[in-house]
Amino acid sequence: MKKQSMTALALAVAVFTSSAAAQSSVTVYGLLDTGMLHTTNANAAGDSVTKMPSLTGAFPSRLGFRGTEDLGNGLHAFFVLENGLGPDTGTAGQGGRLFGRAANVGIRGAFGTITLGRQVNMTYVSILKSDVLGPNIFGTASLDPYLPNSRSDNAIGYLGIFSGFTIGATYSFGRDASAAGGPAATNCAGEVPGNSKACRQVTALLGYDSTRFGVNVTYDVLNGNAGAAGGLTSSENDDKRIGVNGYFMLGATKVGGGIINRETRAATGSVESNLLYLGVSKPMSPQITLDAEVVHRDQKNSNDDATLVAIRATYALSKRTALHASIGHIRNEGLSAAALDAGGTVGVGMNQNGILAGLRHNF
Repeated sequence: MKKQSMTALALAVAVFTSSAAAQSSVTVYGLLDTGMLHTTNANAAGDSVTKMPSLTGAFPSRLGFRGTEDLGNGLHAFFVLENGLGPDTGTAGQGGRLFGRAANVGIRGAFGTITLGRQVNMTYVSILKSDVLGPNIFGTASLDPYLPNSRSDNAIGYLGIFSGFTIGATYSFGRDASAAGGPAATNCAGEVPGNSKACRQVTALLGYDSTRFGVNVTYDVLNGNAGAAGGLTSSENDDKRIGVNGYFMLGATKVGGGIINRETRAATGSVESNLLYLGVSKPMSPQITLDAEVVHRDQKNSNDDATLVAIRATYALSKRTALHASIGHIRNEGLSAAALDAGGTVGVGMNQNGILAGLRHNF
């Protein structure tokens, strides 16, 4: 299967590169970001580990193709095909999908944008506005891995922006068709005859953004089905997130934060938590940017809380290439075992320190 996937990807690259030469509306783009990572207490014995991360550095790596066509009367058709990959081994991300970050087609006009296919949902759209570290290897993803993976298979989406106000929604008939495991492959393909709730997902966004500040409210609920991960083994099980976030600008400095309430009703029982984050991004010079963020997960009716602090420095070598370094610390309480690095490991109840030095290039 891996050989077939790589062959298909090579064919796609050849086809779309050829198309790009013939049609100015088609673009090939990408980003590669990796480095060297060291973390402490990576297992129950308290051992440290040095490795090259696969999920993300400062940003996840990807290769993509996008294009548009002018249909006249203010209408445009578009498509996006975007492959996530691990630069450490070259494997496909998002549960091994060929185009796991995006595979959709749509139409846009004065009414907004309608998108069909695998796409980011409103949780993703919202949190990118306020989370200054974003999908950094140390950040909100360490305490809620769903956030940078908030994409939906089999989805129809709408997003409209009118005089600064944003309204959007997605509806998925089957939110996650991959069974490879991990937060991006939870084995819930849906589209079951006679059960429209099986693996359904609904997200919604209402917000206002200006040049100086913004505030957004999101709703995200996903249902399960037999065999789905996370204990959501029935269509009556669900995982719901309601978020409020915002940001404001102090000159070129951005301050952003938010709170996400999560309630999971699984076969194993109900769990509720609040995720709070607050960060600052400050350009120190045209080449250097410093970002810092504090993230806290408050587990309701439990002592299994966790708090993360991370700082990132980025030095731009050019418009396309940058060096970056991140340092972080996470404190796990009770039986919490949230790793500092997204996709990493830590001993139960152990604190963890980490450092990453990386290189990013986009094209």
